[in-house]
Amino acid sequence: MKYTLAFDVYGTLINTSAVLVSLEKLLGKDTAKPFMDTWRDKQLEYSFRRGLMDKYTDFSVCTDNALNFACKKFKITLSCEQKEALLNEYTVLPAFDDVKDALIDLKTAGHRLFAFSNGSKEAVTKLLKTANIFNYFEAIISVEHVKIFKPSPIVYDYFLESTNAKKEESWLISSNNFDVIGSKMFGMHSAWVQRTPDAIMDPWGITPTATIHKLTDLAKNL
Repeated sequence: MKYTLAFDVYGTLINTSAVLVSLEKLLGKDTAKPFMDTWRDKQLEYSFRRGLMDKYTDFSVCTDNALNFACKKFKITLSCEQKEALLNEYTVLPAFDDVKDALIDLKTAGHRLFAFSNGSKEAVTKLLKTANIFNYFEAIISVEHVKIFKPSPIVYDYFLESTNAKKEESWLISSNNFDVIGSKMFGMHSAWVQRTPDAIMDPWGITPTATIHKLTDLAKNL
C-alpha cells in the first residue's frame, strides 16, 4: 500500500544537536550540553503554552525566547552578535545521516512525502535546501496557516486536508513524543524515531504504530 507520510522536521529530519559544537566553543563542554537541552525543551514548552493561550507566533520567536531563558538559567551573558549567530545557525542545521537514503527509498517505493512542521514554510524550506533534501518532498505543510502548534488535532486535520489524504492511509514520523502521541490520538499511524537508547516514550498508554531507531528502518514497517 502507498501511504502519505508526514515527516516532522526539527529533531527528526534535521539534527538540532548540531549546534552543540558552537555552544562548546562559547560555553565549554561541561555547560554546552545542558544548555542546549534547556534551550530545546523551553523552545517546545513555549510553543505549547502559546497554543493553549491562543497566542500563536512564529516558531523562531519561541526559539529566541528559549535561548534567552537558557542564558538566564545558566547565568551566561552572550552578546547580541553571539545570540544572533546561534539563532542563525538554527536556520541552517544539517540532516541526520540516515535521512537522505531513507527518503530516496520511500519515494522510489511510491509513497507521498511531506515535511510537516511547527516552523514556518520559509524556515523549513531553507533548512531542507541547506541539507540537500528539499526535492524529495511533495510539499511543506506548516502550522503557520492555522496558527496553532502541534500536537493540536487542528494541525493534523489541516495536514490531511492540505494533502487530500485519509487518516488510515497516513503516517506521522517523528522523534518527538508529543507529535507521535498527538497524531496517534488523532487517528493517524505514527512512527517514533528513537534516535538514542535513553529516549523514553511518554507513559500515556499510547503505543506508536512502529518504533524505529533509524529512518532507514521505516520502509519495512509500513
